[in-house]
Order: sequence, then structure tokens, then C-alpha cells
Amino acid sequence: MPPVLTARPTVPASRGLPSPRRADLPERVRGALRHAAPALLGYVGVRLLGLLVITRWVHLQGHGVWPTLATSWDSRWYLAIADHGYEPEPGEPGGHRIMAFFPLYPALVKAFAAVTPGSRASVGLVLAVLCSLAAAWGVFAVGDRLYGRRAGTVLAVLWGALPVAAVQWMGYTESLFTALAAWALYAALDGRWAWAASLAVAAGLTRPTGVAVAAAVSVAGLLAARRGSRPALAAALAAPLGWLGYVGWVGLRLGRWDGYFAVQKAWSNEWDGGAVTLRRLRAHLVYAQDPQLFLVVVSLVLIAAAALFPLCVADRQPLPLLVFAGVLLLVVLGSGGVYFPRARFLLPAFPLLLPPALAICRARRHVAALVLAGAALSSAWLGGHMLLVWPGPP
Repeated sequence: MPPVLTARPTVPASRGLPSPRRADLPERVRGALRHAAPALLGYVGVRLLGLLVITRWVHLQGHGVWPTLATSWDSRWYLAIADHGYEPEPGEPGGHRIMAFFPLYPALVKAFAAVTPGSRASVGLVLAVLCSLAAAWGVFAVGDRLYGRRAGTVLAVLWGALPVAAVQWMGYTESLFTALAAWALYAALDGRWAWAASLAVAAGLTRPTGVAVAAAVSVAGLLAARRGSRPALAAALAAPLGWLGYVGWVGLRLGRWDGYFAVQKAWSNEWDGGAVTLRRLRAHLVYAQDPQLFLVVVSLVLIAAAALFPLCVADRQPLPLLVFAGVLLLVVLGSGGVYFPRARFLLPAFPLLLPPALAICRARRHVAALVLAGAALSSAWLGGHMLLVWPGPP
């Protein structure tokens, strides 16, 4: 009979985020990498399968795989920021719409491109791939800390096999943001408040949904502060500073307190409590006479995410994970803006994958292998469809 997995509240810190205070830091990092190796190899295998499918698909269409991954859609906005900052391009009709994109990823692209060969687009793509490995490691570390190595490995592989996971190896911010979020949550679970706060600040400078990481670290820090931890209180206060800092800067730049939200409104993004989401779900799943596959997939991802969150609550996941996933769901499902990128917006919500990961771990090995293989194959095919058949952005 397969083992029943239960949460493990304490796991030696050496398996996760290395402590910079230890003299044996290099050895600890090597040990942590060896421990995470099955998860990282599984993740890379899934994403390489997706890359091979996209490469073959692109070749059949007579295009190039590099521009598809490095310079398409939102990648162009980030590259424009790396090139020219937040000044609108000449003739840009959207005015200050470029300020909807947070600064950390383009700043890293600019910094690394200054000291490495190759174009900024190539640097951005390589950076995204490297960040995806850091993200997979962080996802594994959280799952391993709570439920053991096998659960962490399955969790990382599932994260790499999500329907829109092809974005993880594109010039987008999802991989960087997931890496920062996963390690911030791990640090909060482990009581490493300086790490948690620093990573939360960085996440707040990466994506609008950085507010979810800040909320998770702040709530965890405040609860720990009630038990007399001054570092936890400092972390709770510092965690939102990245997100607040950028939103405040946009407001000052535009001369209005709600400047950032005005920029989002220019993209048709407003929070309406989920009314538009419900209307779109009905339209794509019930009333559409000729439904588009990608929009159906997005709709199913939203429904699955909403259904998985109560299971996470029932499993009594640690509060930082619940706050992070809950705030992320609230932002994404409650938005009245564009619909098609919402599955991508939920890519960082890896705690929602813990219930299916645990179910796979409890299954017989051949069943688990079939489920993971099916997820990998479907992700590879859907990634190609998203990039090469669907006419809009991912």
C-alpha cells in the first residue's frame, strides 16, 4: 500500500535555503543541490520536451524559435525598458502604459547584458531559463520541507508541466517571480526573516502580484512577532516596500496618487470582484458556438485553481502558503481586465499544486508515472498551440 503523506512541521534547514552565516556554505549548497537533483532533472526533462515540440512546430511553420521565445509580445516591453527606461517610444499610442511593467527583470537584463556577450534579448531569455531552475528548486524545497523529497519532486515536475508552462522559458517575468516567491515562502516557513523580507521586496519589484508575496511574509512575520521575535516584526514591515515603492514612484511620476492604477486602467485592468471573470467563463464554456481552445484551457485553469484552494485549506497548509495563493487568486480572479493571460498570471501559485502532488505520491508508481507523463505531453502540445496557433499573447 502506498504511504500516506503527512505534513512535517520541521525539517533540517540544510535541505533548503543555505544560511550565509555558516562557514561551510559551499558544501551546504552542493548538498542541497544533490538533494534537489531528481526534482531539477525531472523539471528540465519536462521543459526540454516542450522546447522540442515548439522547435519542431516553429520549423514546420517556417519561423525561428529564438524570436518566438525571446522577443514576442510582453518580452518587447521589457526589452524596451532595458533599452530606454520608462520613456515611451516615439509614436507609442499608449503613452505611459509601459509603466504597468515592473522594473526588476529589465534591470537585471540590462545589468547582465552590460557584462556578457550577446543581445539583451538573448540575455533575457537565458536569465528566464536560469530563474526557472531556481524557481523549480524553490518549489521543491517547500514541498520537501512539508511532505518529503518525493512530494517536493512531484511538485516541481507538476509546476513545469502546467498548461502554459512554456512561458517559463520565454523572456517573461514568471520564472523570476516564482523563484523569488518560492524562496521567500520557504524562508518564512524556516523563520529566516531577513531572507524572507529581502525576497518579498524583490518580488514586489517584479510583478504586480508581488503584493501576494508581501502579504504572506507580513502575515507570517506579524504572527511570529506576537511571540516576541523582533526580526519577524521588521520583516513584516519591510516585505511590502518593493511593491509600494514602485507604485509610489509611478504615482509621483504621473503626479497623481493613483497613477499606477490609472496605468492599469489604460490596459483595461480594473478590479471588479470577479464579475467579468464569471461572464467570460460562461461565454467560453457554455455559450460559445465555436470555442477557441486556448481560451477554454484558460477557463479550465481558473476553475481548477479556485477548486484547489479549498483543498489547500482543508490540508491545513502553513499560513504563508495559504495567504500567498489566496491573495494571488483574489487578484487574478477578481480582475475585470484582459482574460487570456490569466492562466499565466497563476503560474506562480504552486501551493495550489500540493493536493494533486500528494495524490500522485500516494498512487502506485506506474499510475504516478502515467499521470506525470500525460501532464508533460499535454503541456508540450498546449505550449506549441499557445505560441503558434493562438493569435494573441500567452
